[in-house]
Amino acid sequence: MEFPYITLRNRTGSEDPSAFYGGERSDLKAGICRVEELDLGVLAPLADVAPNFLREELLRVQSVEEAEPDAILDGVEETAGARGPALYVHGYYIGFEKGCRRAALLQQNADLAGRLLWFSWPSDGAAASYTHDEADLYWSLPDLADTIVGLERRFGSATVDVIGHSLGARGVVLALAEVANRRPEIRLRHAVLLAPDMDVGIFERILPRFRPILESITVYATSGDRPLALSAQLHGYRRLGEAGEEMTGFPGVEIIDLSDLPSEGPTGHLYHIYSRAVGNDLRRLLHSGERAGARQHLVAQGDGIWRLRPAAGE
Repeated sequence: MEFPYITLRNRTGSEDPSAFYGGERSDLKAGICRVEELDLGVLAPLADVAPNFLREELLRVQSVEEAEPDAILDGVEETAGARGPALYVHGYYIGFEKGCRRAALLQQNADLAGRLLWFSWPSDGAAASYTHDEADLYWSLPDLADTIVGLERRFGSATVDVIGHSLGARGVVLALAEVANRRPEIRLRHAVLLAPDMDVGIFERILPRFRPILESITVYATSGDRPLALSAQLHGYRRLGEAGEEMTGFPGVEIIDLSDLPSEGPTGHLYHIYSRAVGNDLRRLLHSGERAGARQHLVAQGDGIWRLRPAAGE
């Protein structure tokens, strides 16, 4: 598995591809990350029956190859074709190596091969560095907004999808608001916010500023998301990615409640890479452009909220 990336991380000077970049702020760079599965030999059959969340531990970064950003975008233009790029922004507690593995799993689960472009801001990759990561995310916003604008100029109007997970989803919302302020005439395709770690009230206030530049906005949320519950305690306000009785809809936004799906991991926060049901729903949205009312296994709950039901056998 391989995919292109754009990063604001520092080079470490290490020859180990998994340690090629660190968590310090730096200038913008680009390249290709290649990820492979470990060879388990005679134990390989066990990997096929292991829980999905253990698959991540069977991956390793094989190589990192830097290239000029324009050359990387030329490559995306060749592989994405008329489908256009899907820019993905990771969340908190993500070093470059972990981010490569998870980007590879998202690319596979949502069938984004040839389209995925990973934006890696300088997260420390340390659990105790949440506020430090918040600062680095905000520091990265101008480059994220520039990247979105540059993709639209290169690929054309209504061809660019933007995906954010957790704290990265907050970054996507803030970057889109900046893009809309700078270029109110710009038109993007789908914005997908996965387990967004963002104050619900702030999202509601900012939404009218960037909603007009997008064809659709989709929020994935669930109950039992432990990292978002901790974030809500820290900030004092419910997070956008938390489902429950307090969840409300927003004009022009489709919220997908995943609370009925079986848990695919210990935290309830990584369903975008572990859950096949979520992957299938993302495919129908990002490949066919189907809105929630046309996608399978979604049941309307009113006010733009839909529940994703497990398919038979899941």
